[in-house]
Amino acid sequence: MASKKKVRDRILQDLLDQLERNCTVGEFYVDLVKDYMSLWDVKNQLIEDIKERGVSVKYQNGANQWGHKKNDSVQELVRVNQQMLKILQHLGLKPVAGNGMSDDEEM
Repeated sequence: MASKKKVRDRILQDLLDQLERNCTVGEFYVDLVKDYMSLWDVKNQLIEDIKERGVSVKYQNGANQWGHKKNDSVQELVRVNQQMLKILQHLGLKPVAGNGMSDDEEM
């Protein structure tokens, strides 16, 4: 089973390698890749929150008043994914094929 850190490191290296292959050089582009990876971390945290709490969460609005509302992580996940795709598009990069792991590895 590959750890998230290993997967993260491989994705980062793949994106940096693609920059190099595309002759896209400069700290600006490397910084955008780092931004992408920061969003990748946030994306995974949002996914974990959705797994733990579900798509709707219980809330308390007073001593005896309870209800359910949508988990804000669902909408934030959509926004984060959109921004990640915009960064890749701006850089002219493609994400790692599949999940970035070989066929014999599982996450």
